[in-house]
Amino acid sequence: MVFNTGAALLDAIVLSVVSRDQNGTYGYRITQEVREVLDISESTLYPVLRRLLKDGCLESYDLAIDGRNRRYYRITESGRLQLNLYRGEWNTYAQKISRILEEDTKHE
Repeated sequence: MVFNTGAALLDAIVLSVVSRDQNGTYGYRITQEVREVLDISESTLYPVLRRLLKDGCLESYDLAIDGRNRRYYRITESGRLQLNLYRGEWNTYAQKISRILEEDTKHE
């Protein structure tokens, strides 16, 4: 993707992905789903997860899978509120950008 992704947009995308599963999801799966819309590495994603944990937007728990611990992430109520704020902001932002880009094509 040619557009830069700011921290708030990345937080919004991660919160949205995690919110899809009430029981939580794990880092690799989050990375795969985020990669459907952004080119992101696991080394970029894990600091985002740690920040969202620290901010109280996510909680984590470990589960033993095939003899290994796998860390799961689940959205909190605070995270849901933040996600709703991001969604509202995104809709406003996207409409403004679309309006400008679409106006440009009308004049060609």
